Amino acid sequence: MHSEQNKPSPTPQNTQDYSSPSDGTSVEHPRQRWKIQTSAQLLGRGSGALGRVYSDLSKDKLTGFVVLTAMAGYAVAPGATQVATLLWTGVGTTLCAASANTLNQWIEVPYDAQMSRTRNRPLARHALAPHHALGFGVAAGVVGTTALWVFVNPVAAMLGAANIALYAGAYTAMKRLTIANTWVGSLVGAVPPLIGWAAATGGALGPGAWVLGAMMFAWQFPHFNSLAYTLRADYSKAGYRMMSVTHPRLNARVALRYAVLMFPLSAALVATGTADVWFLADSSAVNGLMAYCAYEFWRHPDPRRSRRLFFSSLVHLPVLMILVMVHKALQDRKRRIELLAQTAPA
Repeated sequence: MHSEQNKPSPTPQNTQDYSSPSDGTSVEHPRQRWKIQTSAQLLGRGSGALGRVYSDLSKDKLTGFVVLTAMAGYAVAPGATQVATLLWTGVGTTLCAASANTLNQWIEVPYDAQMSRTRNRPLARHALAPHHALGFGVAAGVVGTTALWVFVNPVAAMLGAANIALYAGAYTAMKRLTIANTWVGSLVGAVPPLIGWAAATGGALGPGAWVLGAMMFAWQFPHFNSLAYTLRADYSKAGYRMMSVTHPRLNARVALRYAVLMFPLSAALVATGTADVWFLADSSAVNGLMAYCAYEFWRHPDPRRSRRLFFSSLVHLPVLMILVMVHKALQDRKRRIELLAQTAPA
């Protein structure tokens, strides 16, 4: 890794070619010198340095978010909780998400190096040789899907493998071709709750699972479109076909459309029996806040309103998932009471 005094500015002033030279040892730029490190060299500098690089390569925060949504799917699915299955679901989902994120970075190195937001990623800054990253991504995917297949069930494993293909394959390629990439990327976000649900039920995906997945799909648009609006200059520089770059008004309209869709989807979760009827009131308050921010962003798209919508989406999802789990628990308690009343002697 580069030394502290040669650390690049987070907002670079040049747009040089960031591809590594044919001899594979270093890359020269006007104001910085990058040194490609092998895993052995990083390990020689301490396990912490190696761990930080692979953590960044896995996009640890995004991976953690994926695992949390999978755990939410497990928590609200019908069936008794089995600790071993829950743990293996977490392990397998973590590895699948790490694989998808690593392969995405391996493919997008030339473009990551052009964007202020991503140019400090491990491969873009040449902190690790590309073949090491590729090996890690493939290994994580194989081990993750195998763990899900062996210790959870085949349905969860196939969903994990499909998400790697969707994110690292379809979504990554489509980002430079068409704005439809956002819809494919949103499908990627919808899969983790299905993995959790399938893990809890032995592979059965009931109506509640599909509604929960649809909620995650819809949430992606106000969340990502607001972020993409803020980063539209970066995306344009790297040649990405994002709505915020090519169709800014559509970008805001789609964010509003899917924010409003959260209301009927929350009602559908009640209709499937996944949550009790009081979830309608609680979820409406949470959905209303994000929908209002999306409406303001649609009326007057600007950086201030896009940031407000983005941060409201960050609050919205964990609160909504907690409400789903609480109302599912209340629903289960009500059913147990009714069952006891029916079986009690007269």
